[in-house]
Amino acid sequence: MQTDSTTIADLQSRALDFVERRDWGQFHSPRNLAMAVSVEASELLELFLWTTDDGPQPLIESRQKQVEDEAADIMICLLNFCTRAGVDLAGAVDAKLQRAEAKYPVERVRGKALKYHEYDDWDGDA
Repeated sequence: MQTDSTTIADLQSRALDFVERRDWGQFHSPRNLAMAVSVEASELLELFLWTTDDGPQPLIESRQKQVEDEAADIMICLLNFCTRAGVDLAGAVDAKLQRAEAKYPVERVRGKALKYHEYDDWDGDA
């Protein structure tokens, strides 16, 4: 059951249990799971194909459930990947956000869509 207090570890444990009960771990090398993340992300992207930025997202309202399913598939594959690859996902996200905070300080980048090295005042230390 999904709650506001469900943790990444809870979801990862449920995903692992799901896989183990089906004996699918034999197919879940990090390489195969990395490919699965990409495939599932492509399936999500396909639901937005041929839409315009100012139009409905996704194009057809009935696709919303598919959007949710594909987002879930991506997360499940990513959780399985992290289990097999020994990645602490919560720790990795936290560390990445800390580095991004340093690389993209709010006062310098707010409302801009540039890479850190494209700013006029970039000093090369990112």
